[in-house]
Amino acid sequence: MNYKDAGVDIDAGKSFIELISQKVESTHRQEALGGFGGFNGMTRIPSGYEKPILVSGSDGVGTKLNIAQLVGTDDAHYGVGIDLVAMCVNDVITCGAEPLYFLDYIATGKLKQDVLKHVIFGIGDGCHISGCSLLGGETAEMPRMYSDEKYDIAGFCTGIVEEGEIINGSLIKSGDKVIGIESSGLHSNGYSLINKMLFHQKLFIKDTPELLEPTIIYAPIVKDLLDEVPILGMAHITGGGIPENLPRCIPDGLTVEVDYNSWDIPPIFTKIMCAGEIVEDEMKKVFNLGIGYCIVVPSDAVDDAQSIIDTYGLKSCVIGEVINK
Repeated sequence: MNYKDAGVDIDAGKSFIELISQKVESTHRQEALGGFGGFNGMTRIPSGYEKPILVSGSDGVGTKLNIAQLVGTDDAHYGVGIDLVAMCVNDVITCGAEPLYFLDYIATGKLKQDVLKHVIFGIGDGCHISGCSLLGGETAEMPRMYSDEKYDIAGFCTGIVEEGEIINGSLIKSGDKVIGIESSGLHSNGYSLINKMLFHQKLFIKDTPELLEPTIIYAPIVKDLLDEVPILGMAHITGGGIPENLPRCIPDGLTVEVDYNSWDIPPIFTKIMCAGEIVEDEMKKVFNLGIGYCIVVPSDAVDDAQSIIDTYGLKSCVIGEVINK
């Protein structure tokens, strides 16, 4: 017997690294060291920081992967690569950090280059959008842990911020406004419920292609906002929706009065709600309902903030106000 007989093809792994190396190296910032393919990835701290703080985050794409693999198109696999970067990067930037580098982990029953290359290309392009280096990662061939047709992915992002410029919500006060920036759909949350609905034929993939719309990466928008507007707090709207995520950037003694009638909820959420007979409160807890990212600003900064968001072709609106508890 040999390793290939046991289900692990070392030569295929080497070939895969060669296939993706150009895409990976194309993401490297000037601080990246050592090229690609070593035992680790290295990067310098960018110049200009007096007291640099490293900010890290890790995440996955969840059971959206199941739908991507059921559909099986190149675009579906590419999209979850974008999702992976977005889910990590959008968390890291909430404190004002600039994304610095990214690592990925892929586990599969059988290394299928024609499938996984699209995942890596999505990850690479996600890193380009975010402005961070794809320093490396791991592709693990694990027969009997996963079927030949399945794979799982996880990501890890590190950002950097000046210690004196960390945004932690401490400056938020009553009267400040919450601006919601639109999502591209479900992003990567609520898919366990979606998968159950698909299984029970409450929804059909062919009728809802928007289920695979990639998550918006908000890093470029946030970078411009930080340069021009006094941002007091930020929240990435993921699992738990607005009720769970927005309070995470609000200081004790304050809360946010959210007006769910202040924006048009995208049709996909109405379709899900009706098909699954899901009550409104449950929808609010599970899905982002069309708001993917929130910023808290003084009331006199609302117009400037929305003008910057407009330049990216994304809709935004004031969805709430900070009030005393």
